[in-house]
Amino acid sequence: MTHISVDPDRCVGHGRCYSLAPDIFDADDLGHSVVRIEDVAGESAQHALVGAQNCPEEAITLTS
Repeated sequence: MTHISVDPDRCVGHGRCYSLAPDIFDADDLGHSVVRIEDVAGESAQHALVGAQNCPEEAITLTS
């Protein structure tokens, strides 16, 4: 199981995470990332990883 969190102080709303993994990430009213599903496994964990790897601010943390 992988836990996903987004640091709201680092996210500036580029939208790469929710563009690449809309099943895991969404946007708030300002375009900043929010996590739709905090704990994932399998294919969903891979989607979360893609979103995290493409965050320019490194605002997404994945922990097992």
